[in-house]
Amino acid sequence: MLDAARATGLMAPDGRLVPIARLAVASLSPAAHRTALWHRLAALQQARGGAVLPLVRALREAGVGGGGLAVAFEAAADEALADEPALAAELFAEAASAGRPTAARRALAAALSGDLDSGLRLADRLVAEGSPDRAAGAAVSATALAHRGQLGRGAELYRWSGTASSVSFAAIGFIGTGQLDRADDQTAPDGPPTLLTGAAALMASGVRESLTGSATAALSTLVQASALLEPAGQAVLLPDSPAALAALVALHSGELETGESVLDRAVEADMGAALMSRRHRLLQAWILMLRGRTAAAAERLAAVGTTGLEPRDLLFATALDVGIARRNSDLAGLHRGWAQAREAAMRNPVDLFTLLPLGELAVAAARLGEQSRLTTHLYEARRLLDRLGNPPLWSTPLRWNGLHAAIIAEEPAVADEHAAALVAAARHTRYGAVVAAAAESWLEVLRGAVDPAKVEAAARGLHGAGLWWDGARLAGQAAIRTSDRRAMTALLDCARLLQGSLRGTQSGAHRGVPRPPTRSRRRSPRRPGACSANANRRWRISCLRA
Repeated sequence: MLDAARATGLMAPDGRLVPIARLAVASLSPAAHRTALWHRLAALQQARGGAVLPLVRALREAGVGGGGLAVAFEAAADEALADEPALAAELFAEAASAGRPTAARRALAAALSGDLDSGLRLADRLVAEGSPDRAAGAAVSATALAHRGQLGRGAELYRWSGTASSVSFAAIGFIGTGQLDRADDQTAPDGPPTLLTGAAALMASGVRESLTGSATAALSTLVQASALLEPAGQAVLLPDSPAALAALVALHSGELETGESVLDRAVEADMGAALMSRRHRLLQAWILMLRGRTAAAAERLAAVGTTGLEPRDLLFATALDVGIARRNSDLAGLHRGWAQAREAAMRNPVDLFTLLPLGELAVAAARLGEQSRLTTHLYEARRLLDRLGNPPLWSTPLRWNGLHAAIIAEEPAVADEHAAALVAAARHTRYGAVVAAAAESWLEVLRGAVDPAKVEAAARGLHGAGLWWDGARLAGQAAIRTSDRRAMTALLDCARLLQGSLRGTQSGAHRGVPRPPTRSRRRSPRRPGACSANANRRWRISCLRA
């Protein structure tokens, strides 16, 4: 029959009808005949086990549908789920309108596409109505709540869902909200060892290890989980990805290169589809910001935007915005970003995995005289860490930010408290030791006692731990506070060297480190260790400009 059709000259080499023939068939043949033919083609393709998605695309373009094609639309939706979850959600909806039981998969597809409102609405209905698919619905609801900052409630739903991967995700949620006893009170059921269940188990193990074990072991476990899940790409619905958790551990332990690498691979694999894509890119921007590459971080943040972000992502995005402004000495930008950041913090309950943005907001609040806005959040963060045994890995960055907030707010007793806590935790990790040494140097600089060798070692340590901007800033601030010309020269050289590494990685001059005063503006000598009120005021102003 095909040969006869080709012999008419009305078919192109690729087997398609020429345009005039297509128009004639569409205009002159009865619609019922055409529809019956489409139905027959769909049934034949399904019987052969072939892909029906290309055929269903053509059917939709031609406006062909109906109950007779419901099974074909359902099968096409299953095929589209991994690569085109938004299309899959539409196809599942069309199949459901013809009576096919697709609600659970439709909720999954909607959530994967980033439409958490639809996913949560469909999933909640499955749970409430006692559907046979209620366990799957509970998992979708739990994922949506986790992205909306409700980690504890999400853990409850995961626990109730009871699947192997859900039990692991529940443990992560309970740990993240300080409920250690509940994290270990459920055993995973027997089930097929899929990529998702294996990766989820490794994720839970890595998060547990981050509390009591070594940072290296925790990071290694989470990186392994991410590598295991990479082949699944867009097809997995996650409350948080192993790549994101690995990046958080890397950020808390000064292993920024590892964090950057695992995020790059997750973005390339599109792990977790649209729902996780923005989170991965925000964490990439966070690494750039810590390194002082504020222009690149701002560019990455602008690409993500803030429109339509879920509460957890919005918290990170707004904290990035104010963090970049602070490092650029952009007071107007800091004021502009603060209102949205404050609102994002109010919408997001404190949990273990949002301590980084909370710490950044604490410094910004001190800079703007708005510390009272975050008092409750910081109190909840301390309570959370207390319930978890104050794990050094998770406590150190918050203490480091607390130190700088106290310095800016001119609260020396609070600064001393944070520095003492950092020194006490220094023996647990290399990163902790680096930050503790830097904290001691900052307090000595604040009090006017500048030890050039110690400051330079601390600044280079910060740089080596990925805190490039912080290292250059410490050296620059120490340089403008010493009366020893040789010490000033050495510290200026150190600051320029560390600042130069920033300039080499982004276009334009880096504004994060205040320019040290010229020799003509150098202060008159003062006694070592003395710190007058005027010197305190000058130090505070230079810090705020940084």
